Amino acid sequence: MFVLNRYPKLDLHGEYAVTAYSVVHSFLIDNIKLKNKYVVLIHGKGTGKLKNEVHQILQKEKFVKRYELDPFNLGQTIVELDVR
Repeated sequence: MFVLNRYPKLDLHGEYAVTAYSVVHSFLIDNIKLKNKYVVLIHGKGTGKLKNEVHQILQKEKFVKRYELDPFNLGQTIVELDVR
């Protein structure tokens, strides 16, 4: 079970889908350097456009082991990183 309040978070509220890549990518790279195995991306529920964009970004990143929507808060995604 994840204890989400101890993992680094990136709040994407107010971010546009077209600019999300650079923000998310930089956040993931920083956390890999810091050897953080788990991070949380907060995209909100809204229309789902930002969530879909975030998930497309995560699919393409080679250092993302897996990701899933938080079952208790569908407005955020939990990401497991390959920190080797």
